[in-house]
Amino acid sequence: MKKCCLLFFYLILFLSVGCPSKKSLEHLKKPKGLPAGRQGKYGGTLILSTTSDPKSFNPIIAKETSTTAITGFLFEGLTETDGVTTEVMPALAKDWEKSADGLTWTFNLRDDVKWFDGEKFSADDVVFTYNKLIYNPEIPTSSRDILTIKGKPFLVEKVSPYKVRFRLSSPFAPFLRVLGQEILPKHILEKTVAEKRFNSTWGINTIPSQIMGTGPFRLKRYLAGQKIILERNPYCWKRKNEERLPYISKIIFLIVPDQNSQLLKFQAGEIDALSLRGQDYSFLKPKERKGNFSIHNAGPALGANFLVFNQNPASPISPIKLRWFTNRKFREAIAYTIDKETMVANVLAGFGYPQDGPMNESCGFFYNPAVKKYRYDLKKAKELLEKIGFKIQNGALFDQEGNRVEFSLLTNNDNLERINIANIIRDDLTKLGMKVHFTPLDFNTLVTKLDASFDWEAVLIGLTGGIEPHSGRNVWASAGQLHIWHPRQKSAASAWEKKIDKIFEEAVRELNRNKRKILYDQWQEIVSKQLPLIYTVNSASLYAVRNKLGNLHPTSYGGLFHNIEEIYIR
Repeated sequence: MKKCCLLFFYLILFLSVGCPSKKSLEHLKKPKGLPAGRQGKYGGTLILSTTSDPKSFNPIIAKETSTTAITGFLFEGLTETDGVTTEVMPALAKDWEKSADGLTWTFNLRDDVKWFDGEKFSADDVVFTYNKLIYNPEIPTSSRDILTIKGKPFLVEKVSPYKVRFRLSSPFAPFLRVLGQEILPKHILEKTVAEKRFNSTWGINTIPSQIMGTGPFRLKRYLAGQKIILERNPYCWKRKNEERLPYISKIIFLIVPDQNSQLLKFQAGEIDALSLRGQDYSFLKPKERKGNFSIHNAGPALGANFLVFNQNPASPISPIKLRWFTNRKFREAIAYTIDKETMVANVLAGFGYPQDGPMNESCGFFYNPAVKKYRYDLKKAKELLEKIGFKIQNGALFDQEGNRVEFSLLTNNDNLERINIANIIRDDLTKLGMKVHFTPLDFNTLVTKLDASFDWEAVLIGLTGGIEPHSGRNVWASAGQLHIWHPRQKSAASAWEKKIDKIFEEAVRELNRNKRKILYDQWQEIVSKQLPLIYTVNSASLYAVRNKLGNLHPTSYGGLFHNIEEIYIR
């Protein structure tokens, strides 16, 4: 199943119940109330919700969680990351060995894995996925940013039907973890690549039976705007004490665009699990016993929420606004208008944390708490603007050339917390004389603006997080697919971006963990000072779950369903 770490910086644009990453199958104790020898109970339907339709069912080109939240149940990689311990575990590869210099890795593949159509998985699929998909320059995949060393791909070759070899150009510290990259079937997709159709393959109009993975569930049906139905994969190779997994027969995702409607459906028993907003906690907590559900707080959510300005000179925004947005002092002034304490108290109902950089304490070892912090200070914001020539006249802010400072602010309309935070930001910017046109947009429309047309000025958005900084290279590398503020640069547009490029190149080759941390600490400090992303607040990982689910072990890293194969309905 899909791992969270490789999705480290995919866009968070809808409310989900936890990215389905993987965990080991051995460390859980036998659930109470089951016959001797039984670890779970077969059958039943799990009903979840999502706020948006998926954009596709193609995990290679996906850049948004509306897609990956579904494909995470359908596809697997050579390795997986344990959702509890965060250790790297075998998946489609049962074991591996490396050369003394760490540059050659040989993986022994499982020989009992089948695709959804019954065809056997083999080394050909692994070689095809890397050489024909990920390293294909005609395919716009964020994975390529992560699975290269100084722009050089891994050399991936078949040794035998169930053995593959990876040759690296230099040491690559997170190598095993990033091999959670999903593997796709050669026998299904080879023709689409040859005919240059892959980028439109497995779109939302695809017949479900044509989408082939090896994961615990397969796509049964998709009704646009209504539901997505997954069914148990009868060929799933995973077992627990000889019991073939998964236990659950069916998963239904109801498409419910409004978070308040999701909450009502959960109360009515129509949904089995829900990611809670802080404001929902005090309302739902007294209803736990009567409603037969439990609320779990797994600590600070991984990832980050931020305000970002468009600094892309190739975008259709005006040159005047581009000058504002590319001025670091302007962005610094904006940073001092972010009232994080009010956001945590009023929007997150106290279940939140100020965010100051690209990682937080839940990220563990590589988190740097010494980044520059900006506390709410409108007076300081005004002084900074005046120093760079902006003036307030009759309550309105003008630049040096007499242009009124106004711009549009977008966010996704399915996230009420984000809408409320954007309103707080708009109100405070108004106090500085700025005119902000705030417009919540449909999720897919917003993604298109960010990823294709680049027709936006400011956006309040989020990125997923993880414990491995390199998995965010698709955001932080100048040429990265998700370098949001100025995407797809041919070379770094600034000295600090060039410095970050160098840090990521050096850190990924550094095998000493402590030395890697020093480098990534520098990256976080640069980001906090240069402010390409202006961070806001991060919520707690709150989940409400029906008590009918067994083998449930929520974590901040793995969410609710990192061990979906083992979860059963009582």
